[in-house]
Order: sequence, then C-alpha cells, then structure tokens
Amino acid sequence: MENKLYVGNLPYAAKEEDIKAHFSQAGTVTSVALIIDRASGRAKGFGFVEMSTAEEAQKAISMFNGQDFMGRAITVNVAKPREDKPRNFGDRNRGGGGGGRNRY
Repeated sequence: MENKLYVGNLPYAAKEEDIKAHFSQAGTVTSVALIIDRASGRAKGFGFVEMSTAEEAQKAISMFNGQDFMGRAITVNVAKPREDKPRNFGDRNRGGGGGGRNRY
C-alpha cells in the first residue's frame, strides 16, 4: 500500500496546518498538499496527505474516511497515480479563423 492519500470533500476554509494536525492523530504526516484554483486562489476542496508509513496511511483511512472534519464528511483513500492526459489547448488546433466580416 502507498503512503500518499487523497482527501476529498474538504471545507474550503481548511488550511494545510488544519489538515496536518487532524491527520497527525493517525501517525506522522510527512507532507500536505492542498489543491488551489489558479484563477480564484481558492481551495478546490481536495488535497493529498502523505504519511510516513503504509500502516499509518491505512490507519488514517480507517479513522477518517466518511468522518466529520470542520463540518464536512471527508473522503480518504489511497491516492492513484496521475493519468497523463493530452492537454486541451482550446480551439487553437482546430484551424480556421473567423474574421472576414466587413471586408468589402
């Protein structure tokens, strides 16, 4: 089992320090990454917690999955590796152009 956990349904007001303090009840937290929206600067409501051992990660899942954290029932499970998806560059690759109005 992996040491890295996905934590979902986090309250938007939660800070990395709050999450670390909460998960420290299950063992040693080596890192916390709260995912922030680039455009708004606001938390997206999920993040990742890395525990020092796989046993502590399993304990955190058992203790916290579905439990209340700052007024919300959080989801805690093993983080899956990120899938490499092709990047979406909008309409840039579709060709064409528009324009053409009022030329004559």
